[in-house]
Parts: sequence; C-alpha cells; structure tokens
Amino acid sequence: MADEAVTMNADYLVSALAGSRRRSRQDAAHQIALVAHEDASQLMPFVEDLVDALYRPEAQTRWEVFDALGECALINADAVEEGYDGAEASLFDDGSATVRLAAFRFLCRLGASDPARSDMVWPLLDEAVQCYHGDPEYHDMLVALLEYSRGDLSDKSRDALIARVGFDAENGQGFTRAYSSQIIAAAKGGE
Repeated sequence: MADEAVTMNADYLVSALAGSRRRSRQDAAHQIALVAHEDASQLMPFVEDLVDALYRPEAQTRWEVFDALGECALINADAVEEGYDGAEASLFDDGSATVRLAAFRFLCRLGASDPARSDMVWPLLDEAVQCYHGDPEYHDMLVALLEYSRGDLSDKSRDALIARVGFDAENGQGFTRAYSSQIIAAAKGGE
C-alpha cells in the first residue's frame, strides 16, 4: 500500500511537470528531487517524462530534474541516457550557473557508468572544465569530476581527464590543486 501511494504521488508530481503554471512545475520538480534522494527507483517508470522536463523554460525545474535523473543514473544509466541531449543544451546555459552545474553533475554520473558513456560525455565535461575554470561553481564541478574519476571509465577518457587536471594538480592553488590531485589519484586507481 505504501509503495502504491508513493507511485501515485510520483505520478501526480510528474504530471505537474507538464503543467502550464511555472510555479507548479518548480514545486513538482523540487518534490521529485526529494523523492529521488529517498528512493530513486520510484521514479524509474517516469524517466521519459523527466527527460522531457529538461526543456522547461524555468531554471529551477531543470536543475531539480537533473538532480533526480542523476540519482536515477546510479540505479540504471541506460534508462536515463536520453537525458544527454538536455544536459548538453543546459551545460552552457548563459542564464543559470545552477542549471549548468546540475547538467555537469548529471553527465558525470552518466559517464561514470561505463566506458562507452565515459567517452560520450568526456568532450562535454572537458569543454565545461575549460569554460568555467575559476567560476564560483568550479569547486562543485571538481567534486563531480572526482565522482566521475572513480567510475568505470575508458582508458581514453581516464587519460584525457588526468591530462586535463594535471596542470592544476601541480601548479594550482587551494581546493583546485587538492581536488585535481585527488581526481588524478582516483583515476589511476589509487583512491
């Protein structure tokens, strides 16, 4: 009975994502992200609807849905791979650093799931690292890259990641140097 209630609630929330009211979509997306952190499996039947919501005009709906899809990626990356295009579109959103960061985190989780996906997402991650290096969200991007570096990466993606953060690991300052060093250690299998 409890699972049925959660599924009915998830069904209601997902339908609200397609509604005409911006505020309702934002509220639903926030609740969906909370559900995802509690039990992302409850959202798996609705992944197609969540991917569709990545194209809503308001930033909050998109960042909350990316958060939920990132949790779903930990369960079944195959199911959420369709979110790649929405993430690519949002990764360079000029209007919202939060959306960019959420798209980046999602891509890191998706790419960490297997070698082929690591190769698929790496060019986008690499470009984002270059574009946003030093921006306020860069710390959180490095945290997501650390998670990516611990994933099931191809040798090509692993080597490219190590090369990308290598300079900062040797010459960077503060958290940039520390995280870059941790990323390299994890990518090499030492962490």
